[in-house]
Parts: sequence; C-alpha cells; structure tokens
Amino acid sequence: MSLQLPDKWIWDSWYVQVDGVTHAFYLHASKALGDPDRRHRHPIVGHAVSTDLTNWTVVQDAIIISDAPAFDDGTTWTGSVVRDDDGLWWMFYTGTSRAEDTMVQRVGAATSSDLLSWTKVSTEPLVEADPAYYEKLDLSVWHDEAWRDPWVFRFPGESTWQMLITARSSSGDPRVRGVLGHATSPDLRNWTVQPPLSQPGQGFGQLEVFQFEVVDGVPVLLFCCGVSELSPERQASGEAGGVYSVPVDARLEQVDFTGSVLFDRTDLYASRLLRDADGGWVLLGFINIVDGEFVGTLSDPIPVTADPVLGLVHRPVAGAAAPGTAVADDALAAAAL
Repeated sequence: MSLQLPDKWIWDSWYVQVDGVTHAFYLHASKALGDPDRRHRHPIVGHAVSTDLTNWTVVQDAIIISDAPAFDDGTTWTGSVVRDDDGLWWMFYTGTSRAEDTMVQRVGAATSSDLLSWTKVSTEPLVEADPAYYEKLDLSVWHDEAWRDPWVFRFPGESTWQMLITARSSSGDPRVRGVLGHATSPDLRNWTVQPPLSQPGQGFGQLEVFQFEVVDGVPVLLFCCGVSELSPERQASGEAGGVYSVPVDARLEQVDFTGSVLFDRTDLYASRLLRDADGGWVLLGFINIVDGEFVGTLSDPIPVTADPVLGLVHRPVAGAAAPGTAVADDALAAAAL
C-alpha cells in the first residue's frame, strides 16, 4: 500500500534511490491540528524507505525547525537531496523564520553520511532571492516571498551544480509572475543567484516543486500549480490545477511554460519522477483533494513516459487497468482512513 500515516498528513516529498532502496523524504504534520491547512506552519521532514515504491518503512525524522534566531526557526519545507564528490549527502530545503511570520522563503542545507542523521550547515541561508531579478515580499502584490523547493542537480559531465527554485519575477503582471528561479554553485555551499530561466507572463502565478529529468529521451520539467495561481485564461478554460510538465531543451536555455500540459491525475500534487525496479519511469505524489476533502497520503507509483509535445503521459503496462481508474481506488482508500 502507499505511504499513509493514520495520525498525520503527508504532502510534498523528494527521493533518493541508492543500492536498490528508495529513501522518501516528506513533509508531515499531526492531524491533531484539526484543520489540514494549518499543516503548512507545523511541518516536520519525515523519512521512510522502500524496495518496491509501494511498501514503506518509516524511520527517524530527518530535520525540524531550528532554535531561534535562525532563517528556518519557523518552518522547514520542500527540497531535494544530492551526493557530493566525496560521498557526503546534502539536503537542500526551504526555511522561513518566525520573526518574518514565515512570509519570506530562503534555502539552506543539511548534510549526512548515511541519509539518516542530518546536521544543518548554517543558521543562515545559503541562497535567497536577488531583487535584481526576483520579487521580494510585498503583500500588496503577492501573499509571500517565493523562493523555495530547491531542486539541485548537475548536467551530465559537468562540475557546476544547478539549483531550480520556485520564484516570481520582479516585473510583469502580478497574476502571472511565476518563473523558473536559478542559482549555481561550484561546491554546494557557495551559491550565485542567476537570472530566471523563463519569462513571466507564461500562465502561472507560481510554479512549485520543480524537477528536471530526461525521460525516455525527452527532456522535461515537472512542476505543479494550484488552480488559484493559474492565469485567468487557464482558469477560464476550466483547468483544475495540479501536476504539470513541459518538454524543454536539454540545457534549459529556452524554457517556455505556455505549452505546459496538466497531467490527468488531478488528485495528485507535488509529484516526483522515479525509476521502478525494471528501470521504467514512475510518478509519485501526494493525494491532495478528493471529494472536497484533503487526503494527505502518498500515491502508489504511476508508470509514465514522455512525449516531445505533451510532456509526461501514462506508460502502458501489460495487464494494468486503464488510466484514470486509480483515482477512484485512491478515493476509496482515503475514505477508509
């Protein structure tokens, strides 16, 4: 069964696959909060492991907020994990502070030798929005300072680390200022903020939880966006929001989100691309809203491939049910919780 915690909600997740084991890092919060919307200010980064992407064993939590004063003494949110050239694991994550009422997002890191015990690198952030390119906090324009969900990777054969970030442009129509934020580093500790890799006005107020992969030969960007942050045009078309993908060039040099396509599992959010035991690509995300209620469990893996125009699409699997039936199955499982 998918990862479900009877007393907690699960939402955004990120993964490491090593030696046949998948490590899931995920945000979770107690259902004792009552209202699931309150989870955003009470997150813990949990950790579970699996050998089949379906049966999970929960292990010790990875990180929590720091003692004040620190850039992350308010919340610790979504990130990614990479391994440096010396074998040390780095978890990049989003932090906010209580002093700023968790309204300003910045990126920090923690390190680990075993993926279990993590030590934060600094009480200061490693990367934050540069006003030369990116929108800073202005509550008359937007509800927070967006600089979160760091996705860190390297292009094949290169030594420079790349970071993709949920960000907003410092200019343009406030309703559609969402851009692909960008920073680079030679060593994972020292980062230089770069201009965004996309332009504002491409249909989204914000683009959350980026992931870049080459899926079956097609370079794609994966991201998500809620219905309230879609452009007026996308909302008017009846688009529900959820998980999106867009084919891109292999160097991310001409990213245009106007051609982004909504994945048909609109109950999913903050999904990630992983490899299954056979080497095929699958999608995992959290079950968001079903019949008007927040669910807060991880999905089972969904086989996918990529189309050079449509982005991510379902991958046919022999003997599998037709796409779409899993939505009803997940709804039944949620009702049984």
